[in-house]
Amino acid sequence: MKVVKMKRIGLTGDSAVAFAAKQANVDVISAYPITPQTIIVEVLSEFVHNGELDAAFIPVESEHSALSAAVGASLAGARVFTATASQGLALMYEILYIAASLRAPIVMALGNRAFSAPINIHCSHDDAYAARDTGWIQLFSENPQEAYDLTLQAFKIAEDKRVLLPTIVNLDGFIVTHCFEGLDVFEDDEVPNFLPPREPVYQIDPDNPITYGPLAFFDYYMEIKRQQAEAIKNSYPVIKEVLNEFSKFSGRTYTPIKTYGMEDAEVAIVVLGSTAGTARYVAKELRKEGKKVGVVSLVVYRPFPVDELVDILKSVKVAAVLDRSYSFGSPGGQLYMDISAALYNESERPLLFNVIYGLGGRDMTISNLKSIFEKALEYAEKGKIEKKELWVGVRE
Repeated sequence: MKVVKMKRIGLTGDSAVAFAAKQANVDVISAYPITPQTIIVEVLSEFVHNGELDAAFIPVESEHSALSAAVGASLAGARVFTATASQGLALMYEILYIAASLRAPIVMALGNRAFSAPINIHCSHDDAYAARDTGWIQLFSENPQEAYDLTLQAFKIAEDKRVLLPTIVNLDGFIVTHCFEGLDVFEDDEVPNFLPPREPVYQIDPDNPITYGPLAFFDYYMEIKRQQAEAIKNSYPVIKEVLNEFSKFSGRTYTPIKTYGMEDAEVAIVVLGSTAGTARYVAKELRKEGKKVGVVSLVVYRPFPVDELVDILKSVKVAAVLDRSYSFGSPGGQLYMDISAALYNESERPLLFNVIYGLGGRDMTISNLKSIFEKALEYAEKGKIEKKELWVGVRE
């Protein structure tokens, strides 16, 4: 068995993403700086300036332009990277739909940050959820190592000719973007063994001009959307294939859903992003006390892994679904609604309650998580959910 050459270096989550994009040998970077992702494009601009990366760096005047330039470059056959956060994603919102509909395999890092007002630069999942219905594949990292690994995997997923969809790599603002850790990264000459150079599906050919995104009324629009819907559904087996291939290549295991203690869990927490690690720590401590608790964290958020999630949760009595955002006027937070819909028609399903936490970067503490597990165990014993929505760590 071939041993892949790696080295141990210290990087923040932002720098890890930039390092992965450099090793992916991207052709075009178009971006506009916004906290907490600014470091990503700053580091990439240094790589280009220093001659370490042969790429076009386009310093645009806004995030709307950043994604517009990325779409054009991608359709011209380039391997393209961009990054944004929060209000920046809101400004490029129009183009998010266009990139997905045109099947442009762009990779974008999203430094998850709360939406204004009031102005806040810290972590919420507002921006990730805002993009959930746009047609982009979405992956969530827990730490800088996963941010690096998932960025490399994102290029392979997005550019697969069975997929051809833009892909977001989420990393919690400041918690992951600015966290400095030791990472195991590949030597540069190893990366092409996992991620070969892009084979463009789209290219500029003056002798055979193509129009992208032409006008389509009711005579064709619905068929186009149906094809797009099938494309993201059909991407899921490819995503699993790439995660499995990377696991074998790197020795680091990746699956669409990570679980802890779910073999015999009576209650579980379901979560996205960096909080999952702390939740697993708390679950381990509670298991020492004989409490059957488990943790479910999603690496793949879009396409939503319905069948696997149903199978994992079907034998649990109660599941607490954690949302680091709020969907105003809705029956619950976004992940809560996703999971509720996934489980609705199942004969075996847990009782659910929704936990709103960590908005604007507020810490999710060990004591907070312990209280959530205890509440789930209480509901399991009673056989009913007494309060469907809990705000944890907030002054009432």
